[in-house]
Amino acid sequence: MNSRTTAKIGLSTASVYPESTASGFELASRLGYDGVEVMIGIDPLSTQIDAIQRLIDYHQLPVLAIHAPTLLIMQRVWGTDPWSKLERSAEAAKELGADVVVVHPPFRWQRDYARGFVEGIARLEAETGVTLAVENMYPWRAPGRDLQAYAPSWDPTEQTYAHTTLDLSHASTAEQDCVELAATMGKSLTHVHLTDGTGSAKDEHLVPGRGTQRAADLLNELARQDFRGHIIVEINTRRATSRSEREVDLVESLEFTRRHFVKSRRTPFAVTPEGEISELTS
Repeated sequence: MNSRTTAKIGLSTASVYPESTASGFELASRLGYDGVEVMIGIDPLSTQIDAIQRLIDYHQLPVLAIHAPTLLIMQRVWGTDPWSKLERSAEAAKELGADVVVVHPPFRWQRDYARGFVEGIARLEAETGVTLAVENMYPWRAPGRDLQAYAPSWDPTEQTYAHTTLDLSHASTAEQDCVELAATMGKSLTHVHLTDGTGSAKDEHLVPGRGTQRAADLLNELARQDFRGHIIVEINTRRATSRSEREVDLVESLEFTRRHFVKSRRTPFAVTPEGEISELTS
C-alpha cells in the first residue's frame, strides 16, 4: 500500500454534490487535483464502472479510492447485503486501478454484520489484495446523551484494523483532536478525509482551516512522517449558490492542503572561528 513515493491529493466526488460524479472528475482535473475518490451511490453513474472508466480515460485522472456505499441513505445501493457491497467495492477498485476502499463501521442494528466485522475486513483484504480502510465515525449526539449508532465501535482505534481512514469532520463531531487521533491510529492510518468542523453535533465537513480542528498541524505532521497514503478533500458544498462559489471552496481546500503538507526544515548554519554565524546553502 505505501509503496508510493509521496501522498496524492484527491477530490471526493461527494465534495461537488448535488453536482454529479462526472462533474467531480471535471472539476478535479481542471483545478489541479491528483485524482478522485468516487463515492459510490452519490448518483446512478457512480455505480457504473464502465462509465467511470470512460471518465478516467477522458480526463486522464486516476481513481485513487472507492468509498463503499455504506451510508445510511445508500442502504440499497448494490443490493442490501453489506458483505456483498464490500466485495463489489473491492472488485470496482481493482478494475479502476484504485488501491483503497473506504468503509464505515456497521450500524448497531446490523447485528450479524457487526458481529464478524473486524475479522471479515481482514479476510476480505487477504482475498482481494485491496486495502479496506475503516473510517472513524462519531456517537450520535442528542440532548443529554450520546447514541451509540455503530458497532463494534465508532472509533476504529478500539479494534485491530490493519488500515484506517481519518476524517476530520467526524473527529470534530466526536470531540476528538485529529492530531492525537492520527497518532493513536499510528501505522494503520492509510487514508485521510481532509475537511474541518467546529465541534457541532452536525457532521459539518467544512473547508479545511474554517473550523477548529488542527488540520494544518495534522498535514505538517503527516509530511514530517513521510505519509504516503491518500489525502482526499471531502467537504460539503451543498450551500454553494453557484458553480463558481463551489470552485472557490475546492480551490481553497487544495491550496490549504498543498501549503501545509510540507516538511518543516531547519536551516543549516555554520559558525566561523571568529564566532560569526552563516547560513549554509546547498
